Amino acid sequence: MPAESPSRAAPRRPVILIPARMASTRLPGKPLADIGGLAMIVQVLRRAEEADLAPVWVACDDRAVETAVLAAGGRAVMTAAGHPSGSDRIFEALTRIDPDGKFDAVVNVQGDLPTLDAALPKRALALLGDPSVDIATLAAAIVEPSERTDPNVVKAVVSAAEGVDHGRALYFSRATVPWGERPDEGSLWHHIGLYAYRRDALARFVMLPPSPLEVRERLEQLRALEVGMRIEVAFVDTVPLGVDTPADLERARDILAARR
Repeated sequence: MPAESPSRAAPRRPVILIPARMASTRLPGKPLADIGGLAMIVQVLRRAEEADLAPVWVACDDRAVETAVLAAGGRAVMTAAGHPSGSDRIFEALTRIDPDGKFDAVVNVQGDLPTLDAALPKRALALLGDPSVDIATLAAAIVEPSERTDPNVVKAVVSAAEGVDHGRALYFSRATVPWGERPDEGSLWHHIGLYAYRRDALARFVMLPPSPLEVRERLEQLRALEVGMRIEVAFVDTVPLGVDTPADLERARDILAARR
């Protein structure tokens, strides 16, 4: 049997990258928002470190964020301010910290997930053990009725065998898809924006132009699906809180205070 190509092997040297962007219209300067005495980006850094999975770097576009991360004992790399997405930012960061290509996979942890379950990055990365998978991500069953029709809750349409805890992504949408009712609560899946990429898949992805469906739905993962890349989705039990508003920030403070 021929040897598996290095880019298709199960990753052996992953890295976790956390994109942090200061320009937020709903919560300006949110990477530095205080949560339990630490900047939010430092709380996210701690959750990523707790995963005990790989070296962690924050990819930032502001010296104040870099300073906060370094003061907390973390690693930070400055990137350009004008990136259109977190994927572009982490790719620049990857090329800066690892120009020789030693890291073979990247876990992208969003910089606004201070209450992240530390098990989730490892769950996503494990899916890259399948050589046919280019990108891995997560989803949780929708149990809150209002989320079924909320366009801010992205739905993942996944082809999975009965009783299997992961499957191949067919589509992502802000609409209520797939259509039709089923008695089990897993009939609709809430997509979680945490990704694991093979290095070559990330490099390919960021070089592609935005696709028609990506532009229409405002979901960049559709770019990968439209060119035939395989995205595998693991089903998990929890959706981490994404901090986008002052109300989200207060919720995050309460959650982390309760964990002490």
